[in-house]
Amino acid sequence: MALVLLHCRENNKAHNTDEISVDRLIVRRGKPFLLTLQMKTADMSALDKLEFTVQTGLQASEALRTKAMFRISPAGLANNLWNASIQEKTVSSVTLSVSSPAEACIGEYSLRIKTASSFTCDNKFILLFNPWCSDDSVYIPQESDRREYVMNEHGLLYIGSSDYIFPKTWTFGQFEQDIVDICLKLMDRNLKCLRNKEEDFSARCSPIYVSRVLCAMINAQDDGGVLHGKWCGDFSDGTSPTSWNNSVQILRKWARNYNSVKYGQCWVFAAVLCTVLRCVGIPTRVVTNFQSAHDTDGNLVIDQYRAESGRVLENDSVWNFHVWVEAWMRRPDLSGDFYDGWQVVDPTPQETSNGLYCCGPAPVKAVLEGHVDVKYDVPFVFAEVNADIVNWKILSNGSKIMLNSDTCEVGQNISTKMVGMDKRSDITASYKYTEGTEKERQVYKEAVKRGTKPLSNTPNSPPGSRNLQLKLVEVSKSINGKDINLSLVLNNSNQASKKLQIHLLAQVMLYNGVPGAIIWTEDPETLLLSSKEMSIPIQIAYPRYATLLGRNIIRVNAIVTDLDNNGISYHTEKDIVPENPKLTITTKGMAYPGSEMTAEVVFENPVSMVLTDCKVTVSGSGLLVDVQETNLPSIKPNTRIRVLVPFVPYKAGARQLVANFNCNLFTDINTSITVDVKPAHIATRV
Repeated sequence: MALVLLHCRENNKAHNTDEISVDRLIVRRGKPFLLTLQMKTADMSALDKLEFTVQTGLQASEALRTKAMFRISPAGLANNLWNASIQEKTVSSVTLSVSSPAEACIGEYSLRIKTASSFTCDNKFILLFNPWCSDDSVYIPQESDRREYVMNEHGLLYIGSSDYIFPKTWTFGQFEQDIVDICLKLMDRNLKCLRNKEEDFSARCSPIYVSRVLCAMINAQDDGGVLHGKWCGDFSDGTSPTSWNNSVQILRKWARNYNSVKYGQCWVFAAVLCTVLRCVGIPTRVVTNFQSAHDTDGNLVIDQYRAESGRVLENDSVWNFHVWVEAWMRRPDLSGDFYDGWQVVDPTPQETSNGLYCCGPAPVKAVLEGHVDVKYDVPFVFAEVNADIVNWKILSNGSKIMLNSDTCEVGQNISTKMVGMDKRSDITASYKYTEGTEKERQVYKEAVKRGTKPLSNTPNSPPGSRNLQLKLVEVSKSINGKDINLSLVLNNSNQASKKLQIHLLAQVMLYNGVPGAIIWTEDPETLLLSSKEMSIPIQIAYPRYATLLGRNIIRVNAIVTDLDNNGISYHTEKDIVPENPKLTITTKGMAYPGSEMTAEVVFENPVSMVLTDCKVTVSGSGLLVDVQETNLPSIKPNTRIRVLVPFVPYKAGARQLVANFNCNLFTDINTSITVDVKPAHIATRV
């Protein structure tokens, strides 16, 4: 029997997969790889008789492109078929270059070679998408983009609100050795595969198909996927979404018994999908949309209702932020190449798409131009970034009065990590034209025309003479653990004085736009003299919001009624995201693979209350094999704690060590440090 040498280390390095493993063959489609056959002399004299068979999936067939049989071809023969050519020959061995089509199905393959006298054993290898290959539909031209969107195992997610944008360090870890197997298992367990394995394996040539099925498998809504979603309440039977900072931990937990992991929210769903898509070779980046609309009826208008007191009622929601991913690919299923490039893929289970909870791939260019009749799920994404808002006041008799409308609030500061730098890149202009311009309104009307809902007849402004201006202003920066101070600024541009009834209200808003507890109210009356401005101070004491924040925000609402002008009402609001206290992490020791190092995490309790249920987690791809968790029962007021975490780096290169702190009053305090792990051969010279 002939012996096959797969040259795993050399091949994997050439195919940019050696970060996954150098002990098994993992290659990218459209690029040759080498193998050597050691054979009997009689077989060496009959190389033209060699017959190669590669196949993936059950009941593989040539008709479905999951199986190929081929012989040696002349070197340099270019075609889009599986082929092999001779590179080097000795008396007892031959080295061959084997090439796969640039549109081959990805997955685990078996390779069998028939010689003149025998067969080889089945040799296993994994084939991935190839963003380095210009013929592959995931090809992305710039090497800097490939380094960032395929090879980078660490990144930044952006959270908070449009006025308070915070980076959160995340470990994607797509090249941890077992993650590629978990990704393939995810595909094998998707509902389409369970219904028709042959068709599913055949469709894995398309990143459009693969991104859709993996998107659906990240949430557990209908297919036993990776993560259960939960947006409020008690998380004690699982892990709070704010405690995660590492995709690897989540994917490994799912792979143990294929039970969905508790719990995820949008940034967790998106980060895990980013890991999976990068692992299989699709360039991917995590994107945050601030003031993200959830249009439940598809009319591109978000109606928001408030009681006379200013209390926010249940309605179409506007999330203070929402996170999805963009995946880079061509769209041959659409006309021409206009829609090629970045595609929105959103695994957070919000609405169904063709019967499954997934969203996309939706071309970003289609969103920009209002082409909502393009697949997949463009109307939903367009509304997320460009819906109009109408605010209503609900009276005690059930009738409603329009307070104002806003064409600019939705879709602000759309953000992703900058290529090669730990900085925020604002990509709003790739989703929408500048708010307030004629072009932006033209696109909105184009979206309505192409959509399935008629244009709303909502007036552009409420009735009556409008000569009162109001705004809410922060007096000082809001810090979590301290009182919040604002002012309501009123300006009367009328020549007559105004008697005003004012309803002030502060309410916790879940980050997905669902109203929570009311934490402060005040209802003053005042006389505002003609052509004058006045400020009304607002103070929200820390104990009022201490236990309610988490990933939520404080929304301060003001409804002002002009009692001298037919009861005309005015409205303004401001979202407050108090800044969390700082967490620091440092390291000690020499950074080489196999060397012993220690991380020190420091946190100080800044409030006059005892913190309970405290937990510090530390993780880092290439630094710690498993996430390290340290539980602390309590931290007294004004007390500083230090947590020491020993670790041994196991991969060279620049690595991110990430720390998280969570407790009963503060959640998701996050920090990181870069550890530059020198190669092992340098360590031996030191």
